[in-house]
Amino acid sequence: MAKLDEISEIIYLIRGQRVLIDSDLANLYGVETKRLNEQVRRNIDRFPKDFMFQLTTQEYEFLKSQIATSKLGSGGKQKLPLVFTENGVAMLSSVLNSKQAIRVNISIIRIFTRLRSFHMLEKNIASQIGEMKSDTNKIFKVVFERLDDLESERPALSQKRRKIGLKAK
Repeated sequence: MAKLDEISEIIYLIRGQRVLIDSDLANLYGVETKRLNEQVRRNIDRFPKDFMFQLTTQEYEFLKSQIATSKLGSGGKQKLPLVFTENGVAMLSSVLNSKQAIRVNISIIRIFTRLRSFHMLEKNIASQIGEMKSDTNKIFKVVFERLDDLESERPALSQKRRKIGLKAK
């Protein structure tokens, strides 16, 4: 059984969504990618576009540059891969009905939940930093206004002042 850390390493961000690739899912479930995709195609009504989509050639090329995969048509993948969002992975449990599929799905959903909580924490921290910047700007504004006030209170340089220092002969 795959560990949570191993699963989190095979989640990719594509089209602004966290997804898993069909071949990685098939590997986790212990089935061939071809069989996983057959089950998905037989139950295609369960997989709307926000649950699963097929990569474009450009997306696949970019993904290949990130991970080691075979080229299309060279003994490896013959079709562009399908990718599954969190909802798509959850739906897979109704299509693939083995005990291993159920265990793997539970692990994957836990990872997606953890990633979502990290994302919320990240947003919260960014918001707090934004508030701190705003407060800091206000403080600097007050400091610069006070410096301007001190500048205006300083005696003008044109007034006669007593010279300090040694007299040279």
